[in-house]
Amino acid sequence: MGYFKNADEVYEYIGGVFRKAGEDPVVGPKLRSANISMQLNYSDPDASLTVHFSEPYEVIDGGKDDSADVKMSMPADIAHKYWRGEYNFAVGLAKGQVKAKGPINKILKLVPVTKPLFPLYKQMTDEKDASA
Repeated sequence: MGYFKNADEVYEYIGGVFRKAGEDPVVGPKLRSANISMQLNYSDPDASLTVHFSEPYEVIDGGKDDSADVKMSMPADIAHKYWRGEYNFAVGLAKGQVKAKGPINKILKLVPVTKPLFPLYKQMTDEKDASA
């Protein structure tokens, strides 16, 4: 079994860190300036998120946007490792662990912007781990 018990936990933690990213006074404006939409499809457990990196910035739990600029698929555990700072996203794309369609170069430009949020995500999941 993976790190997340169900889709609700994916939305709480991964969706949660995307929401906090949008609210962050430094990171939020940088993410909005990307002006793209991203569809994230996770497995183990099955879950999906749609993130609009624009004005308004929006994270939709369970969202499905076939018109999203970028569509990505990966196991939820990979997303968890990424947000904990334990996974190189570019290597994951190269190895085929992460599947992506669309202007991937735009997403890769956002990766460094999200790094300041790793401690926040780690804190969120540490609380989950402590209660397990």
